[in-house]
Amino acid sequence: MKLFQREQRSLFGEILDWMLTPLLLLWPISLVLTWVVAQGIASKPFDRSLEYKVATLAHLVEVKNKRVEFNLSLSAHELLRTDHSDTVYFQVLGGRGELLSGELELPLPPENAPVPPGEVHLRDAELHGLDLRIAYMWVALDLPGARHPVLVQVAESLDKRSVLATEIIKGVMLPQFAILPIAVLLVWLALVQAIKPLNQLEERIRARKPDDLSPLDTQTVPLEVAPLVSSVNDLLMRLKDSIATQKRFLADAAHQLKTPLAGLRMQADLAQREGANTEDMKHSLRQIGRASVRATHTVNQLLALARAESSGTSMSRQPCDLARLTMEVVRDCVPLALDKHIDLGYEGAQPGAEGGMVEGNPTLLKELVRNLLDNAINYTPSNPEQPGVITARVLADPFGKVLLLQVEDSGPGIPPAERELVFQPFYRALGTEADGSGLGLPIVQEIVQQHNATVQLEDTRPGHVSPGARFTVRFDTQTASTSSSE
Repeated sequence: MKLFQREQRSLFGEILDWMLTPLLLLWPISLVLTWVVAQGIASKPFDRSLEYKVATLAHLVEVKNKRVEFNLSLSAHELLRTDHSDTVYFQVLGGRGELLSGELELPLPPENAPVPPGEVHLRDAELHGLDLRIAYMWVALDLPGARHPVLVQVAESLDKRSVLATEIIKGVMLPQFAILPIAVLLVWLALVQAIKPLNQLEERIRARKPDDLSPLDTQTVPLEVAPLVSSVNDLLMRLKDSIATQKRFLADAAHQLKTPLAGLRMQADLAQREGANTEDMKHSLRQIGRASVRATHTVNQLLALARAESSGTSMSRQPCDLARLTMEVVRDCVPLALDKHIDLGYEGAQPGAEGGMVEGNPTLLKELVRNLLDNAINYTPSNPEQPGVITARVLADPFGKVLLLQVEDSGPGIPPAERELVFQPFYRALGTEADGSGLGLPIVQEIVQQHNATVQLEDTRPGHVSPGARFTVRFDTQTASTSSSE
């Protein structure tokens, strides 16, 4: 759990939290451990002092006239003198348990832990509510009738030990109270210094001009930030390409609209010239009508291409019956085909056929079919004596999870060298006089990409004078079949 919570995440704050949180949590643990260690360190010299006192008193025990005697000398009495901090007790018990000297109520050693004579042992005990540290020793003497060796004990209260432990704690911990803020300050300064490259990178980006899309220098940033800078560079390159495409698109669109608009202006001037008769005015009006239709078609194509490009990941998808959509578009295009004496038909899978569903946007799919048919109608020569033939076809393979849309015509075809160029905006095959905007196939390409499909262009009748063109769009129906089954 972090000690410092913020509404907005900060990299500086995150690092500072993760560095200071363990430090502040470990500090009280260090305090407790230091106290425990200090208690052990403070006890050792006092334990050795107790052991020395017991050994000194044990040497004063002797046997005279077959009796145990204990004579406390002046030097030994000074050794046991009570100081201002602790109270010292001693006890000497004879072999029959009689008190030879000292405190009668001093607790006896536990009987279940016998100690060999001549060895000093330590234990904790309590007397009159006071915690004591006791050193005791059994003294073996040649005394007839004794039930056990002589017991010598020296006890001491724990005040001096606590005072010494407290002094050790003060000596260790008090400097830490001064060191801890300094450590926090040094950590903060180190982070400020370490995060400076990010601030410098921010300043370089802010100082850039709006039209400067050149890559950022990855050599002047830390290794940890280099992947982020590389990603930003990749984004800048894609943005640069997108802006270049938009500029080229706008330039081409302006160029394409310039011709029909210039024609409209010229025909309007011709209709208004002096001496123009009725027939000339009618001719100019017909030219104005054709030019306005061409301009309207170009604008509609531009809007369709912009709509297809902007759909992207936000495009709503649903299971679509491709055969039904294709047949609807074919019916809509029949009048235009009849005006040009073109035999337009449909064959292949019927609506509702197995494997005929594709996951996609029905509006864009119909736009895809319509542009393929419009392209075929515009570029297929036809007259009443030799009508052109255009066929739309949907082929379903439910086992291979593949769905094909084909539109083929009997026109002049497209040379292999130009088959990739025709999918670029405003490109028109050389040697054709058909009226078109050059946007139909780019719209097809964009919609195909939006549906994760592929488009292929080939000759309808290879080797013929008019080989024709066949556009084949290949859909993967695995996703659509899965959605339908759910």
